[in-house]
Amino acid sequence: MDGERAGGSSAEAPHTPAQRPLVLHVPDAAAGARLDQFLAERVGSRAQAQALIDAGKVTVDGRAQRKRHLVAPGEVVAVLPRDPPAPVGEARATFAIAYDDDHLLVVDKPAGVVVHPARGNRTGTLAQALSGLAAGGEDARRAGIVHRLDRDTSGLLVVAKNDAVHRALKALLQTRRLEREYLALVEGRLDARTGTIDAPVGRSRQDRVLMSIDSTAAREARTHFTVRRLLPRCTLVSVGLETGRTHQIRVHMKAIGHPVCGDVSYGGRSVYGLKRQFLHAARLRFPHPVTGQELDVRSPLPADLAAALRLAEQDR
Repeated sequence: MDGERAGGSSAEAPHTPAQRPLVLHVPDAAAGARLDQFLAERVGSRAQAQALIDAGKVTVDGRAQRKRHLVAPGEVVAVLPRDPPAPVGEARATFAIAYDDDHLLVVDKPAGVVVHPARGNRTGTLAQALSGLAAGGEDARRAGIVHRLDRDTSGLLVVAKNDAVHRALKALLQTRRLEREYLALVEGRLDARTGTIDAPVGRSRQDRVLMSIDSTAAREARTHFTVRRLLPRCTLVSVGLETGRTHQIRVHMKAIGHPVCGDVSYGGRSVYGLKRQFLHAARLRFPHPVTGQELDVRSPLPADLAAALRLAEQDR
């Protein structure tokens, strides 16, 4: 696994003057090339070209165009300056790379990092940190992002580097061929070694910030669990998602009377020194959308959860 990275610290495009766009005239030799292909060598890579286009930083004869636009001789392509770097002192998201190739990467996200900008979290997100590395999808604010994790859930996310791979990964997710396995420490000792929780999830009637199985707009949700270790007062389980609703694992474990340890929002207690929920996206397995190779990427428990697990093992 690569070392931890700070947002914007790698794969930057060549510098352009702060207030002036890069202006390119399409030569005869480039006729019929895709816009992202035409820009690739000029801005550093095709992934960076796609990221600039997704971010609305590229125009052709003064109009925004899609990545697949075929350039014509004499067209004027303008690349607007990148957004300025975050002010000194502003938090920048850090992340590690668990897998990387020309088409996609698997990011190992630490706890405390928000995946993409939203109300209350406009900066310091993983999506912003991946600028220049990730691309694809209709929303430039979350370019390349295929699925997400809660802020305080650590672990693996797959990220696309172009639009075609983004679509393919979304299709794998929808057809359940992108397998996501989590490790969770839950309160109490489960009686069944395996099980499925089939209960729709939607916004809570009592608190619109939270999710619940008691909702007027619930959507189908299924969670599969397998006991990995029975401990004196809790259980370590591996969890697989058949659907991907917001807070699904946390809501479902609470619903069966075994909330995730440390998850105070969903009935868990602050035990074993936990400052967050004990929930880690430990494994991703899926066929590579380009090569067809089976990818099986794993992430070990981070230090805080490993320490909590040791304390739980000693709790008599």
